[in-house]
Amino acid sequence: MRVLGTTPARLGLAALLAGLAGPAGAGLTPKDLSGVGLAPPPGARAPLDTAFTDSADGRRLSLGEALSGRPTLLMPLDYACRNVCDPMLAVAGTALAATGLAPGTDYRLVTLGLNPRADAGTARAMVAGQLGQGPLLASAAVLTGAPGPVEAVTRALGYAYAYDRDTESYAHPAGALVLTGDGRVARALSPLAMTARDLRLALVEAGEGRVGGLADRLVLLCYGYDPQSGIYTPLIRRILTASGVVTVLGIALLVLALHRRSRRDRPI
Repeated sequence: MRVLGTTPARLGLAALLAGLAGPAGAGLTPKDLSGVGLAPPPGARAPLDTAFTDSADGRRLSLGEALSGRPTLLMPLDYACRNVCDPMLAVAGTALAATGLAPGTDYRLVTLGLNPRADAGTARAMVAGQLGQGPLLASAAVLTGAPGPVEAVTRALGYAYAYDRDTESYAHPAGALVLTGDGRVARALSPLAMTARDLRLALVEAGEGRVGGLADRLVLLCYGYDPQSGIYTPLIRRILTASGVVTVLGIALLVLALHRRSRRDRPI
């Protein structure tokens, strides 16, 4: 899987944000989490005949109808998540708007609910809150469904997630998939490190039926914080520490630059 737009700096930010999402150290063990990730198998194709409910109007439609034969950004989400899923969708929406492509005509945005307890109202509110009113929201397919159809799609695409019964939350990849009009996986992207250029390229290639190489495994998780104890996992603590150091250095350099500028501009 080729992950577009993920330089080390972007991946660092993506990992940090992904780590703030859910309750790690609660019910899922490292062994459980080791199976969570996005790794589309060779020739991965979404089962287009799986049926869902479109939260926008309550009608039943297949995944194929949601794609409408167009290149599609498919985003599995927990509509009840208010941590990483929200910014992930917001970043994707901003990137899509900046591609210069027309939503609904040049491409489709399809969101797929992982959490069966999140109803249509929750799904609509979450997506509208992040995308805002406009053509993108109007053309988006906000899908909900029973666990069976959802698992059929995610399993076919190599999108593995885990349910934490103790906290009733989901550990899932902070990832999205670009599909061709016939449901083949063209690219896998990290929405937290997504740029308009990367997304436009992926959608245009998918519109031409081109499929990228799928070699790597995306394991940025929407999981990593224990709200019961208020403690971050060791990995996330290290990321936060490193990010804090970078922030302090950045502020120090800014202050130094301003100080030098003020001395230079001071009248003699």
